Amino acid sequence: MSKEKSGQNSDADLVWKSGNKERLLDTPVFTVNKSRNISPDGKAGDFITIDALDWAAVIPEVEGSFLMVKQWRHGSQSLSLEFPGGVIDAGESPEEGAARELLEETGCHAQTLVLLGSVSPNPALFTNQFHVFLARGLEAVGKQKLDDTEYLNCVRVPKEEVFAKMGGPECPHALMAAALELYRQKAGE
Repeated sequence: MSKEKSGQNSDADLVWKSGNKERLLDTPVFTVNKSRNISPDGKAGDFITIDALDWAAVIPEVEGSFLMVKQWRHGSQSLSLEFPGGVIDAGESPEEGAARELLEETGCHAQTLVLLGSVSPNPALFTNQFHVFLARGLEAVGKQKLDDTEYLNCVRVPKEEVFAKMGGPECPHALMAAALELYRQKAGE
């Protein structure tokens, strides 16, 4: 159990100093690191962090519905209904990555893409950001262009159904819940 402290710390009293980063593991999608960091009062501790490229999700609106994708998720060993999205490639802006993912996964182009917000997927471990965009004025411009190991169905789901199912077995992805909350806050739904 941690020591009890009296009073409230200032924000400056909460900031740790980052030490040297040691790479423990490189994978195709992330790097695991260990660093020895120093607390505000001089104590050292080892911390594990994960470097990954930023991710983007797109919330495509279509006449009272969202255009979504259903795909298999290997971690949970289940199907997941999600907004289109994925990794932002090196050299792409978040908007460019979002537009590319929308086109690849749905075959659609958006007349407008609006950034709803960016959040940290898990600030205790991950160093990347998750960017959420609203897509309006969709035009079907081609077929899906999926990666070799990407299998998904593009489906149109009424908004009220998505709100009702989010956080349940069909829509279990926590980042999609965060994206939907940003949509609710910024798009007035």
